[in-house]
Amino acid sequence: MTAATAAVSTRLRARTGGPDDRSGPKLLEHLLGWTLVVLVAMFVTGAGLL
Repeated sequence: MTAATAAVSTRLRARTGGPDDRSGPKLLEHLLGWTLVVLVAMFVTGAGLL
């Protein structure tokens, strides 16, 4: 498959209604995700579940 064919097939691919790859602040999303991971880890260790 050539680069031109790949570019055309990518443009013609049907959208499924999912989130756009280029939308939203990625850094904020990652920071909030890691904050949630740390909070869950603190809760689990503090409750003695691990």
